[in-house]
Amino acid sequence: MATVTTQMIKDLRERTQAGMSDCKKALTECDADMEKAIEYLRKKGIAQAAKKATRIASEGVIANYMHGSRIGVMVELNCETDFVSRNPDFQTFAREVAMQVAAMSPQYVSQDEIPASVIEQEKAIRMEQARLQKKPDPVLQKIVDGQMAKWFKEVCLLDQTWIKDPDGKKDIKSLLMDLIGKIGENIKLRRFVRYEVGEGLAKRADDFVEEVKRQAGQS
Repeated sequence: MATVTTQMIKDLRERTQAGMSDCKKALTECDADMEKAIEYLRKKGIAQAAKKATRIASEGVIANYMHGSRIGVMVELNCETDFVSRNPDFQTFAREVAMQVAAMSPQYVSQDEIPASVIEQEKAIRMEQARLQKKPDPVLQKIVDGQMAKWFKEVCLLDQTWIKDPDGKKDIKSLLMDLIGKIGENIKLRRFVRYEVGEGLAKRADDFVEEVKRQAGQS
């Protein structure tokens, strides 16, 4: 069986907008054949999400989640029709995302929102730290690229691993693509806001992710 590489998964994701786990599965099932993998995703209805991405999505809901009385989140999730905005799966997804924001505190919806100056600053900091290891430049670049990929998964909502996935493999974008494929409309996570009592002030550290997981019955 042919080897499925990370680059192949990335290329398939860029071509179909399907989630990483879906792309890996498609390539594995199709013996690393890119065209067959695309066809596989289309048959599953996953790749169709990319075709819907250009449609106007101006309906939707603003979902909210309160964790006790100290953390509050609002998320705007858009769709094409008011009918879909009332769909139980659509509303459940919106609430799941609000809980994700509460637990993981992302800074952006996607990488596209991050200012270029911020990305360059983060890269520069990591490169300076990597140079202390006194390794060849190509190796240093790989180290920085790996660290940046990890940082994106921390600060970008769509790249974050879903807190309710027991295997820790499914990200929020994959969930979104699954929902688009199921409902058949363009759906977009437009924006979110997160408030925490005492934010920015000195306070005791809590493992909030574990607390949310316990509430969700995942631990």
